[in-house]
Amino acid sequence: FQTSPLGSLSIPGPLYSVRVLQVGFNTPNPDGSSRADGSVTLVSGGPLTVLVDTGGPWLRPLLPRLLQEQGGVTPADVTHVVVTHGHSDHVGNINLFPSATLLVGFDLSRPGGLFVPQGLARGVPLELHPGHLRVTPTPGHTRAHVSLLVSGTELGTVAVAGDTFERSGDEGEWEALSEEPAEQRRSRRRLVALADVIVPGHGEPFRVLGE
Repeated sequence: FQTSPLGSLSIPGPLYSVRVLQVGFNTPNPDGSSRADGSVTLVSGGPLTVLVDTGGPWLRPLLPRLLQEQGGVTPADVTHVVVTHGHSDHVGNINLFPSATLLVGFDLSRPGGLFVPQGLARGVPLELHPGHLRVTPTPGHTRAHVSLLVSGTELGTVAVAGDTFERSGDEGEWEALSEEPAEQRRSRRRLVALADVIVPGHGEPFRVLGE
């Protein structure tokens, strides 16, 4: 498939807007280590205010300011936190949102530690706001990996994809980071078929142009 980079992303829509508060990155070092953090995305404007991924714990001093300056919300305003998977650069700040409903991979909990059954592990999407916000399982990078689909923006459907996509043009790179490459390739193809724009885990948003 072909992609087109979009740069800084703020997508207004009839109901929900998608704002990438932090563009994820992954910078390799000569010694084989890398310095990385995940994309952090705010979906707001409707009855739900959803944060997708929270960055690593090193982002904690900055995250409330990013929410306020770019999204006009406080941590207390966030109703749902969707963490695409359990790696530290995505899940590092969920304790800033004790009043939110939390989805971490396939685990759904409500404030106070009430865990709620749902069907993501069986391949059944979770409707957060029917017709607008849907969490879909996208296994591969990790087994319990999810993506959020936001329908009805001015650019069409936006998939906030976590590490299903590292970045635009990552073919030949993502497999080395994948727990189950065959599953991840299927997840990537499915998101490409569903989305017009993809927010990857470690790069700028990009538009899907087709096969």
